Amino acid sequence: MKNVFLGLLVGLLAGGVLTWTFFKPHEAEKEKKEEHKEEARVQHGTNGETFLKLDQETQAHAGIKVAELKPAQLRPEVKGYGRVLDPAPIAAIMTEYNSAQAALEVSRQEYERVKKLNAMDQNVSTRTLQAAEAAARHDQILADAAAQKLAATLGPGVARRKDCKAMLEGLIALAQFVVRIDLPASESLEEAPKAARISSLQSSEKLLEAKYLGRATTVDTQMQGQSFLFLTQAGLSLAPGAFVTGYLQVPGEPAAGVIVPRAALLRHEGEVFVYVQTGEQLFERKEIELEHPVEEGWFVREGLKANDKIVIAGAQQLLSEELKGAGGE
Repeated sequence: MKNVFLGLLVGLLAGGVLTWTFFKPHEAEKEKKEEHKEEARVQHGTNGETFLKLDQETQAHAGIKVAELKPAQLRPEVKGYGRVLDPAPIAAIMTEYNSAQAALEVSRQEYERVKKLNAMDQNVSTRTLQAAEAAARHDQILADAAAQKLAATLGPGVARRKDCKAMLEGLIALAQFVVRIDLPASESLEEAPKAARISSLQSSEKLLEAKYLGRATTVDTQMQGQSFLFLTQAGLSLAPGAFVTGYLQVPGEPAAGVIVPRAALLRHEGEVFVYVQTGEQLFERKEIELEHPVEEGWFVREGLKANDKIVIAGAQQLLSEELKGAGGE
């Protein structure tokens, strides 16, 4: 009986040791997870701001990198929308205009030659002179008609351009395109734009410089605002009929703001955000409006300021931590 009691006691002690050995590491691991959870939690400011707190170890594990925003300026621009015009009919009209101008130049020279000979009484009859004059007038009528047709298509200023021949060659070779940009009715420019930057819907971050050609001769039925024509070099994402966005350069003082790198942008539920580091362990998600694309990213006037530290790597991990800490909403 004594031996049985002793055996039971030994068994209970052994079981207790095994139980402690099994549960103690799990309790320690649980405590560690709870401690880690406490380190990466969502906090709220007095004005309703939402902050994400991450310790240095967690930041390093998530690959968080920040960059300081620098002040920047951007020349005034007005945003519009439009499309790439089909170069074939434009090239045909320009060819007709150039041909009419060439024919007029020949007939004028012939008329002047015959006129001088007739005045010098060198066996040039009045009838020959009249025929040369009629030919010059006929070619003048054709040239005027071609010029009016060109002006109705591209505006009156195109016919006066010195690079009209080079423009035609570029359109025929599909090395250049004419782009029409329409402004909304709420936008009205007192002066014509100096130039524009063009981007396609397929590649909104790649911009092409465009030269101003003139006012469009018709109004867009939907936009009902001012319309302008520009000449731009062909890009990989441009094709006849393609929809484009135009940033029209207008007179005025440059706007002040910052340039946000594309790597910092975070899109969530149809909105654009960046994470701003407000402390060694604090990050705040801020919504921004993408106003004007530039080569290095996007020019932003409001919501951010120079010297702000924004996350340029690991922003998606921060969003995941924030949503998880807020219950996944």
